[in-house]
Amino acid sequence: MDDRDGSFDRRSFLGASALTLVGLSSDAFAQQTSVQHPRETMREGEAKTISQAVADYIAGFDLKGVPPAVIDRARIAFIDTLGVMLAGSHEEVAHIVLEMVKAEASAPQATVVGSSLRASPQLAALANGVASHAMDYDLTYISGQASAAVIPAILPLAEVTGTTPAEAIAAYVIGAEVGGRLARANFRASSVAGWHTVGTVGAVAAAAAAARLLKVPAAAIPDVLGISASLASGFSANFGTMTKPLHCGHAARNGVAAALLGKQGFTANARALEAPSGYFSTFGRGLDVSLEPFKDLGSRFDLVSSRFALKAYPCGGLTHTSIEAALVLRGKVGARLSDIKEIHCFVTRNAGQRAGTQYPATVEAAKFSVAYLVPYALIHGAPRIAAFTEKALADERIKALAKTVTASVDPELGPGTDGSPARIRVTLANGEVLEQRNDDASGSERNPMTPAQIEAKFNDCAAQVMSAETGRKVCAFIDTLPAQRSLDPLWPLLRKG
Repeated sequence: MDDRDGSFDRRSFLGASALTLVGLSSDAFAQQTSVQHPRETMREGEAKTISQAVADYIAGFDLKGVPPAVIDRARIAFIDTLGVMLAGSHEEVAHIVLEMVKAEASAPQATVVGSSLRASPQLAALANGVASHAMDYDLTYISGQASAAVIPAILPLAEVTGTTPAEAIAAYVIGAEVGGRLARANFRASSVAGWHTVGTVGAVAAAAAAARLLKVPAAAIPDVLGISASLASGFSANFGTMTKPLHCGHAARNGVAAALLGKQGFTANARALEAPSGYFSTFGRGLDVSLEPFKDLGSRFDLVSSRFALKAYPCGGLTHTSIEAALVLRGKVGARLSDIKEIHCFVTRNAGQRAGTQYPATVEAAKFSVAYLVPYALIHGAPRIAAFTEKALADERIKALAKTVTASVDPELGPGTDGSPARIRVTLANGEVLEQRNDDASGSERNPMTPAQIEAKFNDCAAQVMSAETGRKVCAFIDTLPAQRSLDPLWPLLRKG
């Protein structure tokens, strides 16, 4: 894919390992985050580190003080995530992981969603995480799917500990808010550096949620964060393969493992997030990193003030505006599909790094190929679950139209870090040119899904593995999650009979 805007400003990591959060003015905070040579040591008790501030937030979090809008976002996140997890459990990548989990023969403690198997919390989190990200249908949060691993980690721990619905919601808010700060602090780690937010942010976010559910003492939580920071991983070279959803399962499992170990006294660097050669300086190497986002932890909620978008199609989110532009053009082209001479996709720089123009050889690759997604939309309409099968990829009409697809990065569309606008240009054999631009995909902040659309997506997902009646019961339960007294009725519904 051509890139007309390949340059970007790379600056050294700027941060303070002994950053003071308590009693620090905005000016002082800015000075601390721009020191080129952070202090290696500090007097004990002089200041609160990032890790300790996060630990205190986790331990002291009170759901009663959370605005209703935040709780509602958590409810929607549970509905959406459980839906895509159920559907994803039906995918080949989930089946392969499930066979590995079966072979481990772990203690049957926690439900593996969409199957009859029960496993240890760690292995259930692994399987659930892979299933939730298998279809690339899970919600977008700030930078990619930053909170994708949180609910897969919460579910098995909630089951084995007898967690209440309120505590499960609290754990999700905690994980999402901590993950939000990690993503905002190093926002370009994904779009520029190539790290996969699901894995690099997800492991620590999942650990934060798990630490809350396991009631890890505040003094030990920095160890939990340090353990998870070392286990965080994942890069975008594996997009379009089965390893991409593995990043989510790996993050969920490692978040659970970090909390279990930390609670038992397993140690890590208590400043692993902010220390030299720690989380931020490593994943942010060569980029602008700011610890400023941690200053409003507890007073501002990223769940309602930052990007939170549901996906209308089970494929890479950066392609959704291209899909919807093609859907509009479908109505204009009508029966003249055979007259199409060229399809050109103008995309953002961020989308240009992800969306391929080669016809996909696998279902996984199809989720990131505009050479498949745009022709599919023009021929068949919206690409739902049925679009991502071997049978769909073998469609000769799509293959033929795909040969006309080209793409390039258009600087006028922006970098793609806040939405992913796209423009599609179709040229017909008679020279007629049709163009359509789309800035806000369905499910985005500026074009949100209605409650009916959210429910319809859930039902479509659940129908892949369970009866319509059971699916409705699960959806009704999660829809009223904040008012439920116990999660016990949910577990049998999530298992395959």
